[in-house]
Amino acid sequence: MDRSTSGWINGLVGVIIFSGSLPATRVAVQAFDPIFLTVARAAIAGTLGLGLLLIFRQRWPSRQDLLSLAIVALGVVVGFPLLTALALQHITSAHSIVFVGLLPLSTAIFGVLRGGERPKPTFWLFSILGSALVAGFAFAQGLTASPLGDALMLAAIIACGLGYAEGAKLSRSLGGWQVISWALVLSLPIMAILTMVHWPSNLSGIAAPAWLSLGYVSVFSMLVGFVFWYRGLAQGGIAAVGQLQLLQPFFGLALASTLLHEPVTPAMLLVTLAVIACVAGARRFGK
Repeated sequence: MDRSTSGWINGLVGVIIFSGSLPATRVAVQAFDPIFLTVARAAIAGTLGLGLLLIFRQRWPSRQDLLSLAIVALGVVVGFPLLTALALQHITSAHSIVFVGLLPLSTAIFGVLRGGERPKPTFWLFSILGSALVAGFAFAQGLTASPLGDALMLAAIIACGLGYAEGAKLSRSLGGWQVISWALVLSLPIMAILTMVHWPSNLSGIAAPAWLSLGYVSVFSMLVGFVFWYRGLAQGGIAAVGQLQLLQPFFGLALASTLLHEPVTPAMLLVTLAVIACVAGARRFGK
């Protein structure tokens, strides 16, 4: 199997795992404070990441790697989880998932700025078209319903795109799972302290679905998904493989409908399918 194909397969596995993040977060914020949810998931994942690094005796990152690791931590360990948790207090997970269609464009832009990639002009046509379809749908739904929730989701997309691109660039030399593990470990002392500070006063009323959702976003969204995702981006190219995120709304909407019984309108499905169609063209001109 060539490196590019392997990159697309790893990237797809990562996207499938990430597709459950917003529905799981939606369930968790019904029982947990968004700040607690953010710091707790990072602390749990950071502890697991530290264990992996110690077990496999990985080398310490160089001093030059620390800035990149800090950017990864701010983008995907703190920024995206916190901003989405706050957003999901105002909007449904089905609505928020549509915004994920903007992630490929955000990732591609930062892939150029931070990763040094130069996709062909035609690539940008498909990427922008897919993102425009998503943005147009959001506006058509009426941003006045919850402008704060939509603004928080847009900020989350920017933070996540930066974290994805920076982590992919660093994983070329440090390794995919090592990057997210070191970023989590870098955040662990602060996240652990904040977890204790924001610990819920009463845990007895928290139902099993909320605990399972916390477990999912901690283990899979925060760690396992990145093992495949960063490897895929490094192997197949940040901009090209990043377009697989256009599939994430499709998987996410299915989960929101089947698990949370949230309404998924025909317009949501049409936009999602149109956006998915753009990934083929973007893939071809991604390098």
